Amino acid sequence: MHMRTLHILGVGTFVCALVAAFTVAGHARQARTVADGVYSAAQAQRGAALSKAQCASCHGDMLEGVVGPMLAGDGFLQAWAGRTMTDLVDKIQNTMPLQAPGSLSRAQSIDIATYMLQASKLKPGQADLAAGALAQVTFAAAPRPAAAPAGGAGGVNLAPMANLAQLMRGVTFPNANIIFNVQVKDPGTTRPQQPVPFDYMLWGSTVYYGWQAVDQAAQALVETTPLFLLPGRRCENGRPVPVDRADYQKFTQDLVNVSREFYKLSQSRKQDAIVDQIERLNDACANCHKVYRDVGLAEGGGLGGDRCR
Repeated sequence: MHMRTLHILGVGTFVCALVAAFTVAGHARQARTVADGVYSAAQAQRGAALSKAQCASCHGDMLEGVVGPMLAGDGFLQAWAGRTMTDLVDKIQNTMPLQAPGSLSRAQSIDIATYMLQASKLKPGQADLAAGALAQVTFAAAPRPAAAPAGGAGGVNLAPMANLAQLMRGVTFPNANIIFNVQVKDPGTTRPQQPVPFDYMLWGSTVYYGWQAVDQAAQALVETTPLFLLPGRRCENGRPVPVDRADYQKFTQDLVNVSREFYKLSQSRKQDAIVDQIERLNDACANCHKVYRDVGLAEGGGLGGDRCR
């Protein structure tokens, strides 16, 4: 009995060791980076044809970035560092092309993603990248740009998540428009009514409204505009924001300064005080746009400008 028990224990130990060995080997075999030849040349060629038809108008023939961000090269690889191919393929399939999101199949989205790898000069392998392998393929973690420390904030560091256009559309644009709107509507004349049926956006305007909303918009511009200068932020087309250029720094400071002035003007609770100075806010925005956003276009010229050069 004793010998048989030892024999059984020995077999069990051997089986456990064998399972562990296969598990380690399997993990090592599955976990790869995008630099490990995870796609085939034929797959990338299919992706190139799809990209030309679906992506080039926004991202360029070589994915160099036009009005949309660059999808190849060091900037692209850094932007996706530490994430998986699942994340990239989901992004393509769920949100692209911009005017017809969801129109690409999973297989097409994977092919386009592999073309991005090829355009980034990452070597192909022998086999196509399969859907089931996406989660095991990662973009290698890369050193991120030095984050700006937030003084007195418990050691919290600020690192950019949004590109410059996204930051402006989410924060700068709506708050500037609250101030611009004083030209057409006196903030002190009406109180918004509760929306029926309920709507969170409309309801929000009934809580913080009128001159209080103007105060807060000016404060928000003062507080958030310096984020234009956060190291590592990129423009919508993927180029680095020109944070080291003296004119760009001045444009940023000018918007901070004029926003401070509009906060003071708002305290008067006089519509004319805002209207008389509104061109200063317009100029603070337009001066930067003419140099870095609307290059070669009329003011507010929309898509196609050679931005952030």
